[in-house]
Amino acid sequence: MARGGALAAAAAAVWWMAAAAEAVWLEIAPSGSKCVSEEIQSNVVVIGDYSVLYEHHHAHPTVSVKVTSPFGDVVHKKEKVSMEQFSFTTAEAGNYLACFWIDGEDRNLMVKLNLDWKIGIAAKDWDSVAKREKIEGVELEMLKLETAVQSIHENLVLLKSKEANMRDVSEKTNARITWLSLLSLSVCIAVSVLQLWHLQQYFRKKKLI
Repeated sequence: MARGGALAAAAAAVWWMAAAAEAVWLEIAPSGSKCVSEEIQSNVVVIGDYSVLYEHHHAHPTVSVKVTSPFGDVVHKKEKVSMEQFSFTTAEAGNYLACFWIDGEDRNLMVKLNLDWKIGIAAKDWDSVAKREKIEGVELEMLKLETAVQSIHENLVLLKSKEANMRDVSEKTNARITWLSLLSLSVCIAVSVLQLWHLQQYFRKKKLI
């Protein structure tokens, strides 16, 4: 039992590090929209649950929502809903944008909306996995732990790749700045020499030297 509890605790800790879940409250103005963006890698499962909070009993405001990919493709779009869910698997890496705005008859109200955005292993249906694989207890926690570790490893590889790209960009930028500085210095020297030569010619023409 102690070993199982330790494994469960370890799985929970790694799970918390690897799982990407974001629950936020959004206040949507009557004449505007509110957007939330998330940077997601390709081939990742995304699930988002959103619901409108009713503060006025006589009003039942609804919202429209549109979720777009980094290339502007619409992956989810709904109109006049108070509670809904979007789910998709990312086709490309980048920032995915979810925008909400008020529609319907209650456009003069400030609306509060709860968005629960789950990504990757946080969006996985582990109950279905347990039934399909016929596992439970420690075995299920070990599978969660293995999946979480794999996700962390992939994130570390991605961060390493991004760091290498940023380093290359920084080195190229520094090299360009160095060449630009040398070019600017050369231009200044050339202009100074031309000015000196022009002054000498002018003074000689005026027979001042």
